[in-house]
Order: sequence, then C-alpha cells, then structure tokens
Amino acid sequence: MAPDFWKEPDRAQEVLRRRRRLQDDRDLAEALRQKTEDLAVLIDWVNEGETVEDDLVAALDELATEVETGEIKKMLGGEHDDKNAIVTIHPGAGGTESQDWAEMLARAYMRWAERRDFKIDVIEWQPGDEAGVKAATLTISGDYAYGLLLAEAGVHRLVRISPFDQAARRHTSFASVFVWPELPEDVDVEIDEKDLRIDTYRSSGAGGQHVNVTDSAVRITHLPTNIVVSCQNERSQHRNRDAAMKVLKARLYDLKQKQQQDKLAEIGGEKKAIGFGSQIRSYVLHPYQMVKDLRTKMETGTVDRVLDGDFDPFIKAYLMQKAGTRGN
Repeated sequence: MAPDFWKEPDRAQEVLRRRRRLQDDRDLAEALRQKTEDLAVLIDWVNEGETVEDDLVAALDELATEVETGEIKKMLGGEHDDKNAIVTIHPGAGGTESQDWAEMLARAYMRWAERRDFKIDVIEWQPGDEAGVKAATLTISGDYAYGLLLAEAGVHRLVRISPFDQAARRHTSFASVFVWPELPEDVDVEIDEKDLRIDTYRSSGAGGQHVNVTDSAVRITHLPTNIVVSCQNERSQHRNRDAAMKVLKARLYDLKQKQQQDKLAEIGGEKKAIGFGSQIRSYVLHPYQMVKDLRTKMETGTVDRVLDGDFDPFIKAYLMQKAGTRGN
C-alpha cells in the first residue's frame, strides 16, 4: 500500500470497497468452481453404477443455493448495501390493533435475522398501552443487511379478525418500516451539540433485572430537523447515548441524501416516484390467507411462514425488479 494512500480518505475508502467487492467476486467464483467439480465427480460415479444419488441431490441443492446467494449479492451494489441495518417500526393509526401489528413485524424481522445468523441489538422497544409496541428500533448486523432489508421499507398492511374485538370483527391495521444503513465512523455527518436536546428517562419493557432502576434510557432530539431517536437497551446511560447518536447520524445522512435527490428531480423536471411511506405489502389472514407485494406482484399463501421471518422471496423479487429497472 502506497505511503500516501490515506491522504485522500474518501478515495481510499472507495478503493477498499472496490477491493472488497472484487474479493467477494473471486471467492464466489472459487466456491462455484469447487462445487461444480464435486458435482461432476458425483455424476461420473452415478454413470459408473455407484449409489450416490443422495449425495448428488445434496450437491445440486448446495450449488443452487450458492448461485442464488451470488446472484443476490451482485444485485447489491449500492454505496451502503453491504452495511448493517437500522430498522425502526412504527404503528399506524388504530391504537392497540396497529401496535400489536408493529410488534408482529418487529419479531418477524428478528426471526429473519436469526435465520441468517445475523446479530440483533434492540435499541428501542416502547411497549404499547395494552399490547404490541409504540415504537421499536433494531440494529441488524450482518453481510448486506442494509441492502437486503431496504426492500422492506414502507407501509405494511394487515387484515385479520381482531383478537382484541369481542365482536370478532375484521380489522385493517398499518405499520411503517424505516431502514437506514449503520454508517462507519469516517462518514462525514456534522452534528452540532448545541442543536441537540438530550433527555434521560427510566427504561420500560424487556431488558433485564435492572430495568426501571435508574434513568439510563436516552432520548435525543435534533432541533433543526425535529428528528427524535431513543435508546433504552443498555444499562449504561453513556452507552445508550452512543447508540442513539449512531441512529441519529444514519437518519441525518439519509435526510441529506434525499434532499439532494429531490433537488436533482426538480432541476430535471421529473415527477418523483411514490417513495418511502407508500403501502408496499398486504398480509391477509381473513377471509383467506395471502401475502402480496404491491410493487412486484409477488404473492404467497403461506402467511405463517412469512410472519416467522421468511421474507427472502419478497426481497429477491424486489431486488430483481430494481435491477431490471436500472438496466432499462
């Protein structure tokens, strides 16, 4: 590495990102080559009369999985796609119904992360008045977590027979999912301390035996934008403040990027597409069972599997549609 490599930090980071992506491509090519060679050997043995059909099926499944994983990674080429994700879920209007739906979604994304062996940190978990949550913020850490979960950003709609309605009537609930990348320390986001109002309060909800003992939870309000972030996961007020500042940094960076995109759209005279906050998916539990993505038209009748974290078919369909749009 050249002695003056770090004299231009932005350029150095871009070189390192490109190097990492090229290494990922090389590792994928090597894995595919190895699995293809193993498969060829098994096919030769089958042709020679060996009983290795089970091994052959397993090898084919492994190759298919490797190809699909590589295909998805190649579609994740955005600047921050490989970063960890900060996910916030808010209930819509509707009180207990929507708060319960928000909690169902939060737990579904936690199950999705567990399926991938991703790390989950609960930054904020505000219990609802009777059930569910008023707000939940999770940091999900793993390869390409942000690029994958960005497909989930938007409004999610649930139709079901309400467990909270004694008359057993059908209810429609909404919850919004927000997704931001967890930014590295070297990303430049200016935050002036005088623009912050920092409040401490007593934690509530899950969190261990020390919850509600001290005012360790932290709420930070960024006064110029009125963005509010909270963290109550850690027992230390200092650590909660650091975690909340990470979320604030990600949200301010996202706001800056969107403002730049809006200016470009205005200069170009183009209509802005319906973006964040639009309804993206419906989950119907009654009178029939179906999950349908309104962007890709992807649908399935296995609602229970989706609510247990099986979002991958919807994420892949979204990424393929996005890649196709870029290619046109």
